[in-house]
Formats: sequence, C-alpha cells, structure tokens
Amino acid sequence: MYNIDKLYEAVAERGHVCVGLDTAAEYVPPRERGRSGAQAVLAFNKALVDATIDAAACYKVQIAYYEAAGLEGLRTYAETLRYIRGRGALVIADIKRGDIADTARQYARAHFEGDFEADFVTLSPYMGMDSVEPWISYAESAGKGAFVLMRTSNRGMRDFEYLELNGPGQAGAAGRLYHAVGDRIAALAENHRGVHGYGAFGAVAGVDSDSGREEAAAIRSRYGGLFFLIPGYGAQGGAAADAALLLREGNGGVVNASRSILRAWMEEVKAGGGEGPDYEADNCFAAEAARRAVVVMRDAIRTELNAETGPS
Repeated sequence: MYNIDKLYEAVAERGHVCVGLDTAAEYVPPRERGRSGAQAVLAFNKALVDATIDAAACYKVQIAYYEAAGLEGLRTYAETLRYIRGRGALVIADIKRGDIADTARQYARAHFEGDFEADFVTLSPYMGMDSVEPWISYAESAGKGAFVLMRTSNRGMRDFEYLELNGPGQAGAAGRLYHAVGDRIAALAENHRGVHGYGAFGAVAGVDSDSGREEAAAIRSRYGGLFFLIPGYGAQGGAAADAALLLREGNGGVVNASRSILRAWMEEVKAGGGEGPDYEADNCFAAEAARRAVVVMRDAIRTELNAETGPS
C-alpha cells in the first residue's frame, strides 16, 4: 500500500484539512516564550497536533521556518516530524527540492530516511523529470509519496506556470506550462497507482479564486488520477467553494492552511478585546483555537461538496 492510499483513507475518515506547521517563533503565545525559541516552537507544535489530530487528514511542515533557526531549529523540525508520525498521522515535508542525479538521491535519502523521515515531500520539477525519478524507488520500496509543483497559489504563478505552449502538450492538446508538468506527473502516476486509484506521486494544485470555476473544474477533470495538495486556503484568499472544485467524488485532495490555524488564537484574543502586551494566552488556549479553526474549515469544505452533489 502506498502512503497516498493511507491519505485517501484519512480524508474519508477525518476530512480534507492539512494543517500547515509553518511555525514562526512569534506565533507562540506569550506565556510560553520563557523557554528557548526552539523548545517553545516544539511545545506549540505538539499542542496543536494533539488538539487537531482527529479532525485533520495530515500535517505539512515547512522546513524553512526551522532552517532559519539553525541547528536547534532543525532539531525541532526532526522532533515535530517524529511526533506527528508517532501519533499515527501522516506528514508532508514541504522542502520543494528540485535537483537531479546523485544530489537528488541524497535529498531523497535525507527526507525519506533517518532524522528527517516524512511520508511525503514536495518537489519542484523544473529541471526536468530526472529531478523526480530518484525519489520513485522510495515509493516502490516504502510506499513514500510526493506532491510535485504544478499550478501553485502564489501571486507570481503566472510568470511561468501560465506560459502558453507552442505545440501539443503531453496529453495531445495545447495548453500552458503547468499542463505539461501535470501530464508528465499523470503519466508517472499510471505506473504507481494505489488501491484507491490515485498515483503515489500527486501534484500541488492551488486554490485561486481569480482564475474561475471553469479552470479549476478543468484541472480536476484532466488529472483524475492525481491526488492534489491544495494550498492557498485562508490567508492567501482561497475559500471552501474554490477548494471543493479541485476535489473528486468527495476525496482526491487535502487542503492546506497554515497561518489561519497557527494564528487562530491571536484572532480570538483580538476579537475578545484582549490584545496587548499583557494578554493571557498559553498553548492550551492556542490549541483549542486551532482546533476550532480546523473544524470550521473541515465543515465548510464538506458543506460545499454536499451542495455540489445534492441530497443523496
């Protein structure tokens, strides 16, 4: 069984939310900042995982926030991955690696084995498919998976991803650069398909309300065998209605949110009029706020999916 099958089953059981632990030190509540920055971040991460584990499909940990804190930060990164997996949840290491040959093999070893072992990684394909191929052996031997950058949710995605191709795409139809990427990943998925019909390697397909419902529906239709990691929800402007268009038969993707969950406690403090240097907040308060944010997000996506399918 591939990890993508386990993720499919987690979505079916717990909903579509992927909690992003892009944890900056300033997200930790003031009452918890007496410890070192790395220790405080780790305690915060653990509290949020404990509070959301039954309502989230998986977790995504962005390595940059931990690399920036040096060796202690990387220890926190490793401990966060270990804690999530020890709780029986799936974790995506958001590392966006994109090198080739022996270098890629070493990256794969670093993030699919040892201290930084994760269940999935994110990859950049723009050096070509030989930047993806060295990771495939881990899918075959250990069920590991990856989400390859296809159509992202950032402001600059149109700089390159939307460039029009001059000739037919891999699937036989002219399209944009992101179509060429998606077509190649879809072909790879055909050779590593799990029991629920999705390839071990999926794609990043971002929420983007500006592009319209037609484009999102076309992406989902074109790539029926790809499981999507869907960024852009919440702080980047994406809504449940946009995310639902990228799902398939109630599954086929996880929707990531980071800041809107990590900072949920801050919004609750602000709404309650308690903002200021002396306001009271701790990890327990932050974890409860994060759980409320996850449940609201999960239920909003489910509501949109039910509205699309109608009453059974």
